[in-house]
Amino acid sequence: MPPASVTEAGYRLYDDAALCRLQSILLFRELQFPLKEIKAILDDPHFDPQEALTQQIRLLEWQRQHIDRLIAFARQIQEKGVETMDFTAFDTREFDQYKAEAKAKWGATPAYREYEQKAKSGADFQAASAQLMAQFAALGRMQHLSPADPAVQEEIGALQNIITQNFYTCTREILQGLGQMYTGDERFRRQIDCAGGAGTADFVKQAIDIYCGQA
Repeated sequence: MPPASVTEAGYRLYDDAALCRLQSILLFRELQFPLKEIKAILDDPHFDPQEALTQQIRLLEWQRQHIDRLIAFARQIQEKGVETMDFTAFDTREFDQYKAEAKAKWGATPAYREYEQKAKSGADFQAASAQLMAQFAALGRMQHLSPADPAVQEEIGALQNIITQNFYTCTREILQGLGQMYTGDERFRRQIDCAGGAGTADFVKQAIDIYCGQA
């Protein structure tokens, strides 16, 4: 963060705008955002500091609740010992999903901006969504195969192409993030399992992980 000015003695001086930026940086760091992502968010012309602050408060509140659950879990072990293998206190899927949605809302990713441009140009997302669900249905019918089967991997490639053609450029990094969301967000899991049958979301995620792990 460059200073507003530097004194003759070499002291860096920061104005109110710089201090507000520092505040945002520190809050994002507390929420475990990498510095590279923070810079992209703050430099984005669509960035709204007040809206971001509302999102940050929501995420910090969730983080506090998560820590409270972990403390309660640890105390239970201390008092009663390990009676059951209950790892729900470590579940951060809700936090991860909300964090991803917050990034998208701030418009900090090229993919989201591309999606916005397609929406403004009148893209038929309803037809695209139907095509996407049809692809999940096709993958659901392949659950008798291994997720690593070449035929399954070919359909994952087709899934990636459908997203790229209709929504935004779907890199392997983005595709892997979507795979995590397909199982981590119950809304997506229900839709995908409804299209392809029970277990489809988990099957698709496994296949995506293999696909994205290839050189």
